[in-house]
Amino acid sequence: MRKQVVKKAIGIIAILGFLVAGAWGSVAFAGGNPHVAESIAHAEGAVEHGGQGHADALVEHAEEALTHAQAAQKDVKNPHLDEGVHELMEAVEHGKAGHAEVGTKHAKSAVMHLKEVK
Repeated sequence: MRKQVVKKAIGIIAILGFLVAGAWGSVAFAGGNPHVAESIAHAEGAVEHGGQGHADALVEHAEEALTHAQAAQKDVKNPHLDEGVHELMEAVEHGKAGHAEVGTKHAKSAVMHLKEVK
């Protein structure tokens, strides 16, 4: 009986490990470039904070997302990446003006485009 419990536990742990590794791999190299994945993560942070009305945090995340997106542009040529960069610039500009709602819309658009980078 004890062997069966141990075997089941090992099986469950193995399955969970594969799921976590698979999810991490797809996020870590979205678009084949780790900078794209980092840009998406920060742009999503900008959306979250901007949606809460925190323009300053929106700017912080959007600027970090922009830095990664621009780094990705050195290796990846994709119109969605270019549009994502443009939207992040708009998010930063509106966030700095205290317009969290408008900045959030641009950050959401950036996320949409960045997720399309192949």
